[in-house]
Amino acid sequence: MSLQSRRFAQVDVFTAMPLLGNALAVVIDGQGLSDAAMASFARWTNLSETTFLLPPTQPEADYRVRIFTPGGELPFAGHPTLGSAHCWLAAGGVPKHKGRVVQECEIGLVTIKRGGDHKRERLAFAAPPLKRSGPVAPELHEQVLRSLRLPAEAVLDVVWVDNGPGWMAARLASAEAVLALQPDFAAMQGLKLGVVGAYPSGSPQQFEVRAFVPDLGVPEDPVTGSFNAGLALWLMDAGLAPVRYTAAQGAKLARAGRIHVLRDDEATWIGGDVVPLIEGEVRL
Repeated sequence: MSLQSRRFAQVDVFTAMPLLGNALAVVIDGQGLSDAAMASFARWTNLSETTFLLPPTQPEADYRVRIFTPGGELPFAGHPTLGSAHCWLAAGGVPKHKGRVVQECEIGLVTIKRGGDHKRERLAFAAPPLKRSGPVAPELHEQVLRSLRLPAEAVLDVVWVDNGPGWMAARLASAEAVLALQPDFAAMQGLKLGVVGAYPSGSPQQFEVRAFVPDLGVPEDPVTGSFNAGLALWLMDAGLAPVRYTAAQGAKLARAGRIHVLRDDEATWIGGDVVPLIEGEVRL
């Protein structure tokens, strides 16, 4: 097999401090790689996601991305969206529209807004619409209870917040209850399950979040943009969250991810900081 040197970066997403967010590997020159080569490299990095940047096929897009976990390809994911946009810009990408980057992925076009202060640029993507919403079927509800090892009265809601990957959300009574979970991953077969609980009023973060995807080789994800995006749409529409809030995720994995959520007249934006850690080349 003939190998080619390709630009490569690894970044930490949803954190302003290195090593406290969710790592992402980005092959900046992904053109010409086969599906098998992409999947193989994603298994090798063993990160929750690895992305490959490609020329767009839609005229409105700035670039196209393919997103792989160790267990397969995803149609959309949040921390790969922010991390890929950061790497595309850092590699010299020039957006077609000032202050915006448009990413093409399997679910379609995703707009990423550029913002922040003079010290750090913060990116935020527009939360995609939900493909499925509302309560889950009774048999899935029972599986969620078994997976979380909780009685029915401890779980306030179990709903679809599916924006492509297939997320369900379980709402618990408190952030403390979320952090105390000891899930049964074997019982979670077939589920992409996130959990949320609120902090007391006046806390720096409004919610604690955890997300579990054992079928894709990610028993617990450090910080999850796609789940937080679907979750934000549901929480706000249900009157359970304000139009601006910050969620925390990753504490059980010794991370300190922060997801900055804002709804305006245009969209619900899921924002986070990106810290570059590795830049160079990879032979693929």
